[in-house]
Amino acid sequence: MAFVILDPCSKEKAAECVSVCPVDCIEEGVDQFYIDPDICIDCGACVAVCPVDAIVEEYDLSPDQAIYLEKAEAFFENK
Repeated sequence: MAFVILDPCSKEKAAECVSVCPVDCIEEGVDQFYIDPDICIDCGACVAVCPVDAIVEEYDLSPDQAIYLEKAEAFFENK
């Protein structure tokens, strides 16, 4: 399981999540930050510090939010 960063990040991009991630799986994209689902260890540190509550567990995504997991996977595929 991994965490996923949703739309509120695109308006904020505060980056607290990057500094607390113990496995450095969060990277900045053009429009928002992304969590690499293949590296995330599901520790939840990023969730606790996000000022806009933009980070949710992959399995808690609604059908409308699934696009954010797809965007993260595509972001890291192209690296």
